[in-house]
Amino acid sequence: MSTKLNIVILAAGKGSRMKSDRLKVLHPFAGSTIIEQILATSQQLSADKIIMVYGHQGQQLQSHLAHEDLTWVEQAEPQGTGHALQLALPHLDKDAKVLVLMGDVPLIDATDLQKLLRHSSAVITAKMDNPYGYGRIIKTADGLVAAIVEEKDANSEQKQIDEINSGIIMAAQGDLARWLVQINTDNAQGELYLTDVLAIAHAENNSFHAILVEDSRSIKGINDRVQLAQCEAIKQAQLRKQLMLQGVYMPAPETVQIRGTITCGQDITIDAGVILIGDCDIADGVSIGAYSIINNCHLGENTRIAAHSMLEQVYCAGDCDIGPYARLRPGTRVAEKAKIGNFVETKKTTIGYNSKASHLSYLGDSEIGDHVNIGAGTITCNYDGVNKYKTIIEDGVFIGSDTQLIAPVTVGQGATIGAGTTLTKDAAANKLTLSRSKQRTIDGWQKPTKNS
Repeated sequence: MSTKLNIVILAAGKGSRMKSDRLKVLHPFAGSTIIEQILATSQQLSADKIIMVYGHQGQQLQSHLAHEDLTWVEQAEPQGTGHALQLALPHLDKDAKVLVLMGDVPLIDATDLQKLLRHSSAVITAKMDNPYGYGRIIKTADGLVAAIVEEKDANSEQKQIDEINSGIIMAAQGDLARWLVQINTDNAQGELYLTDVLAIAHAENNSFHAILVEDSRSIKGINDRVQLAQCEAIKQAQLRKQLMLQGVYMPAPETVQIRGTITCGQDITIDAGVILIGDCDIADGVSIGAYSIINNCHLGENTRIAAHSMLEQVYCAGDCDIGPYARLRPGTRVAEKAKIGNFVETKKTTIGYNSKASHLSYLGDSEIGDHVNIGAGTITCNYDGVNKYKTIIEDGVFIGSDTQLIAPVTVGQGATIGAGTTLTKDAAANKLTLSRSKQRTIDGWQKPTKNS
């Protein structure tokens, strides 16, 4: 019978240095939040149970993670990490392996956590050029952990040690239960340190293994907005590297922001200042122009997004031309070889094969067929102040410039709508429909003069 894995995430800190009404672990991070990043890493380990220890403003955390399958444990008073784990003990499965994670360390990698699970007890450590502020790892002659000494409790010799504690440990449930009753508050902080269990384990000849991470940045914690920005920059560099190794070209990678889960093909170009948000599927040969924002979109093969375009919940079938300065809002579907040009806005609209709206138009709640040309300045008037109505434009239609389509209205197949028309009734197929006042020239008209 395999041993169960329980994960305990310690997220009870106040985060006062963030200078925010928002709970520290709920601050944005790489498209989600700090705590969601840690949860996503935890879920890669297929744990049988995840326990979340919460404290200050815990209702924020519970509300934000209401959709997650978590066991909640309250730490009403901040009495240290050891106290937090003591509170979690009754909720642990008997004889489970227990992995303890910090709620403000979002860069830890699942691969390093897997290394912990190969041992009966282990702690993740790192070497730092400047270890100030971190607990130091005290080792035995054979490289096992004898103790962890916090910065405030370390003597001058111990402060010279460059291997530091991450706060991330793993041990058996039974061992933790036995060790945790032995810790005390005899330290500079007057708190129950979880790290004290390592010295207790060593005294039992049950010393922890030290799992040294290659990149010390992976255990970097977040206590203020400067550290949040630093961790975000590290994560962004990792995400960009992954995409570039998959076949994405970024001429200015340091300017690209990735705030979600991006699936990419090959021979893709993502230019400077692009922001990718949510779940985006980007097929082979796509190019995304500078300073565009792509939010939860599918971009089919060889689609071209020109600079400064904004797409949200959009499906582009392939070989489409979008922008520059186009705004495609939720519910827009663009068929192959279609074009949405500069200063065109769409919402809940389908654009058919090889159809074009090249400039200065609003297309909302519309079904546009194949081979349609939408002239500049065309507006679908879909809203009466209370309800939305649909505009249907069938295949082969030509809409002249400066046309208003008062929905609900249908333009029949092959119809032509003259420039300047305000269409209030359905337009017949294969005919010219127009509405405009008769042009007049007024003889003897005097231009107004400026009042003296």
